[in-house]
Amino acid sequence: MSNRMKNPAEVIPQAFKGIGNLLAAVAEGGLPESTTELVAIRVSQLNGCAACLQGHAVRLADVGIPIEKVVGLAAFRESPFFDDAEKAALALADALTRLADSEDAVPDELWREVTKHYDEKQTAALVLCIATHNLFNRVNVTVREDAENPFWLR
Repeated sequence: MSNRMKNPAEVIPQAFKGIGNLLAAVAEGGLPESTTELVAIRVSQLNGCAACLQGHAVRLADVGIPIEKVVGLAAFRESPFFDDAEKAALALADALTRLADSEDAVPDELWREVTKHYDEKQTAALVLCIATHNLFNRVNVTVREDAENPFWLR
C-alpha cells in the first residue's frame, strides 16, 4: 500500500510540534511508561494503524513490556498478565476509542475504576495519551503512513 500524501504533521510542522507537546505533557503526568505504551498499542490495534503499531513495537523492550502482555493485549480483561490498574487504563482506552459504540461511552463504574488506581494528574495524562494516539492513528490511517518507514523515523 502506498502513501496517499505526506503526513499532515510533516506538511504542517506546527502540527508535529503540537503533537510532540501533547506527548511531553503525557510524560509529565506520572503514568508508568509501560502503561502509556500499552495504551498506545491498544488504541492502535483498535484503529488498525500499522505505522503506530510498528513504531511502538520497537519500544517494548525499552520500557520492559514482556511478550506475554503484547500477545495478551487483545484479551487484557481475561489475561492474568495485567494488573488492575493496567486493565482500567486499557478499558478506558477502549471506551474513548470506541465512543460511538455505547450510549454512555465512559460509564461511571469505569471512571471510578480508573480513578481508584490513578490520581488526578495521572488520569489527565491517561486521557491525553488516549486522545493523542487516536489523533495519530486517524491521520496515519487516512494518509496510509508507511509502517516500514514512517516519517517520524526518517
